[in-house]
Amino acid sequence: MKILVTGGAGYLGSVLVPRLLDEGHDVIVLDNFMYGQTPLLEVCHNARLSVVRGDARDKDVVGRLMARADAVFPLACLTGAPLCAKDPVGAQSVLLDAVRMLVALSSRDQRIIFPTTNSGYGVGAKDKFCTEETPLRPVSLYGRLKVDAEKAVLDSGHGITLRLATAFGASPRMRLDLLVNDFTYRAVNDRFIVLFEAHFRRNFIHTRDVAGAFVHALGHFDAMQGEPYNVGLSQANLSKMELCEKIREHVPELYVVEAAVGEDPDKRDYIVSNEKIERTGYKTSVTLSEGIRELVKAYQILKRSQFANV
Repeated sequence: MKILVTGGAGYLGSVLVPRLLDEGHDVIVLDNFMYGQTPLLEVCHNARLSVVRGDARDKDVVGRLMARADAVFPLACLTGAPLCAKDPVGAQSVLLDAVRMLVALSSRDQRIIFPTTNSGYGVGAKDKFCTEETPLRPVSLYGRLKVDAEKAVLDSGHGITLRLATAFGASPRMRLDLLVNDFTYRAVNDRFIVLFEAHFRRNFIHTRDVAGAFVHALGHFDAMQGEPYNVGLSQANLSKMELCEKIREHVPELYVVEAAVGEDPDKRDYIVSNEKIERTGYKTSVTLSEGIRELVKAYQILKRSQFANV
């Protein structure tokens, strides 16, 4: 199958693209390489990989590449509430306008598999799992744009949306601003974390399991199309304090103190059910503990200033 991945050199894309190549697919990556990193060099030898330096908002480029694709994974994104708040015009054009354009350029026989975010649930009901039937109440601009883009994909009639939990884990295009990645970095390098909104809960998912969800959706497209699916670790609906305790299992010297020094711009506080996608046969493979252990090793290599997106 020929697959177009916009933003294919990003945090998730640089894990997904090698997986797709290993599965035997032909992959076209469209990316503007805005962070100056080199995440796909190790797969450039693969004859089934094509790389195009360009912008996912460029109608001529996207239209030309889509004409060659059986499936499209629109990963190009300004990710996270802080970055979108910093550049709201860019956020609108990348997160929503570019997705609507891609949908308009697509044909009914092309498969669109789109990653959105479960931050669209906003503040969940206490001790009640958010399912795909739960009303979406995004708080941030990032959440609102993702919710609107999801609607465009589902309304097309030939798409699947994956409502991703907060991702974590090492990636060739690393990010340190994600919660597990950030907290583990602080534990390894600072040995302390100043924690705000310690009781706020989230769900988490490893980058390799995100890639696995894309591959699963592609292989089960006929049965899954037209629907949204939560994608996360069902055993990892944790508060920030509980996450710190998990990290302390790997970094015993970690000291945690609570203080009223900040707030989550997404106001995310919820627990999520991943039962719907699990019923289709999808299974995660990386536990939170395994991902933290991986990050502890990765942070013997990485320095923070190289790997931020804000």
